[in-house]
Amino acid sequence: MCGRYASSRGPEDLAGIFEVEKWEPEETLEPDYNVAPTKEVYAVVDRPLKDSDDRRPVRQLRRLKWGLVPSWAKSPEGGARMINARAETVHEKPSYRRAFATRRCILPADGYYEWVTAKDERELEVEGKKKRPRKQPYFVLPADGSVFAMAGLYEFWRDRTLPDEHPLAWWVTCSVITTEAETSPLAVAPAEGPRSLSDIHPRMPLMLTPDRWDAWLDPARTDAEELRSLLAPPSEGLMRAYPVSTAVSNVRNNGPELLTELAAPEESTLF
Repeated sequence: MCGRYASSRGPEDLAGIFEVEKWEPEETLEPDYNVAPTKEVYAVVDRPLKDSDDRRPVRQLRRLKWGLVPSWAKSPEGGARMINARAETVHEKPSYRRAFATRRCILPADGYYEWVTAKDERELEVEGKKKRPRKQPYFVLPADGSVFAMAGLYEFWRDRTLPDEHPLAWWVTCSVITTEAETSPLAVAPAEGPRSLSDIHPRMPLMLTPDRWDAWLDPARTDAEELRSLLAPPSEGLMRAYPVSTAVSNVRNNGPELLTELAAPEESTLF
């Protein structure tokens, strides 16, 4: 799954990486090293410019709220639970299938966080002796330091309680697509700890390699089977993972120190 990630690149950097044609300075976000659901995040989209007669799709960098609210939802309350969409079923789920057909995006990240429960703690949890076991967070990122381009969907929701001119009348929300975690060895594994992404968690965000960006963002591509072919996991051996401080577990903590690699997990009994 993807429940937290880091995004520190600025709009100028992202515009260059993704060949963005349009972004608004007022939509600039501060670097965020602990992105959590319901926060505003950067998204790369291909769509016509607002209030333009030219309906040509333009590559834009936009701010969206993480937690997808379907257009038909009566309220936005369920958005916080819809932060992830499974690649295996995204084409058929009512909440996602319309967005999958025409409203796809890329959510740029440095990498994502995932938590592993220590072996002894996990046994206590199974036995019912401990309800909240301690967990060791890991940061997962491309081994070459490139952008982690997560496949995503976005959707529009109209708040009917507000007038058209109200700035909050329209919500634009998004979801990260996830896939099965790789079982192959990490390109760079920690000295002590997991050897593959599946050792950390059975799911992972779907990373799109640059050769898929244009096809994924193209709103003219609507054939479900063709689009599903873009959901194939990337080549193996592209990722690394390392333990970070449990400070990241508190969403109030935010700063580059959260990405500092620990020499060893804080929980020595993890593996």
